[in-house]
Amino acid sequence: MNGAVGTAVGTAVFAAPVDPDLSGFGQDPFWLVLVKAVAVFAFLLLMTLFAIVFERKVVARMQQRIGPNRHGPRGWLQSLADGVKLMLKEDLIPALADKPIFVLAPIVSAIPAFLAFAVIPFGPQVSIFGQHTTLQLADLPVSVLYMLSAASLGVYGLILSGWSSGSTYPLLGSLRSAAQIISYEVAMGLSFVAVFMYAGTLSTSGIVESQSGRWYIALLPSFVLYVISMVGETNRTPFDLPEAEGELVGGFHTEYSSIKFAFFFLAEYINMVTVSAIATTLFLGGWQPPPIPGLSGLDHGWVPIIWFVLKLLLFLFFFIWLRGTLPRLRYDQFMAFGWKVLIPVGLLWVLIIAVFRVYQKDVDDRTPWLIGIGVVVGVLVIVALIDPGGGRYQRELEETERRKLAEAPSLENIPWPPPQQPTATPASVVAVDHQPRQEG
Repeated sequence: MNGAVGTAVGTAVFAAPVDPDLSGFGQDPFWLVLVKAVAVFAFLLLMTLFAIVFERKVVARMQQRIGPNRHGPRGWLQSLADGVKLMLKEDLIPALADKPIFVLAPIVSAIPAFLAFAVIPFGPQVSIFGQHTTLQLADLPVSVLYMLSAASLGVYGLILSGWSSGSTYPLLGSLRSAAQIISYEVAMGLSFVAVFMYAGTLSTSGIVESQSGRWYIALLPSFVLYVISMVGETNRTPFDLPEAEGELVGGFHTEYSSIKFAFFFLAEYINMVTVSAIATTLFLGGWQPPPIPGLSGLDHGWVPIIWFVLKLLLFLFFFIWLRGTLPRLRYDQFMAFGWKVLIPVGLLWVLIIAVFRVYQKDVDDRTPWLIGIGVVVGVLVIVALIDPGGGRYQRELEETERRKLAEAPSLENIPWPPPQQPTATPASVVAVDHQPRQEG
């Protein structure tokens, strides 16, 4: 009986009744799994090479510069030349560094960026050399939680790199990075909850299938919350505070050079691709075509990969656009925005979505709900009309500020030039001056 009640409540809150059938995953032959793994690895490397040149060309266009134009056709092989240059540069290790951890940290930072992409669906089921398989390396009933866990492991590489360098500035940069990623991962997790409530599953393939009629970008507050959080998660402008060269030289990778520095560079851009793929999967329908008449038939075979890549490039352009337009925030502003704005808004939005889902699925008589909502809205409107200034507390704050300004010393009250102070004459001089003259 209790199980039936729990099932009924779960069905009332969530849209989809059960998880999708994941029995097809894990049944592919070993050679096919290996082919898909190598394809995902190659895709991420190519997207990294493309994103570096794409960013430099777009920012150059924004700033009316030429941009890369030497290596390859129109400079599109510039990132490959930069990678070769980094591998051929001298690899230096500071004298005070903890050598094993110093060498291991860049690898720890780069590997989780690859792991998170294992559950991203690229497309529907296709035929590869006569073998029917889904264009997805793996899927789990909790795939989204797996992505969050894999993405959060990268912070260990940043912390270890700063600590093992034996220098103050990398250590401060790594501490900033840890605080930043932890803060914005909380807001990122809250942005996913509304998607789970509507999809009824944590499986990435199930979430994509549930968006066949309507994309979850309609959950606009969740989408905006995730977009802001993903910029903070990847340490990109205007949230690139762990690498603030003005006060931290280069942040956590100040002491790194050659191929080790290239690993950090690789991890940053792969994380950009990963969070863009997550946004595409959870909010933009994944590999499904846009809900435009005439395009609904382009959702089978290899064509959906094109839709997925186009949506991915849209988010990459968004990252580059932010870098070319916005300045860096102060660290206190950044942390206050995360804890005092994003997280409270995320909690409030989750509460609203939960109430709405229960109201939509489980409430027959909606009159009391409508009356309650009307009363709350009416009270808020009356309060806003009666006291538009923000209440007595706000007026007291304004009065205190005016009093402080009035009591503050002003340059206008200082006399100029300052009055001459009478100088004191020493007693010995006075005594000498008052001695009677002796007649000769």
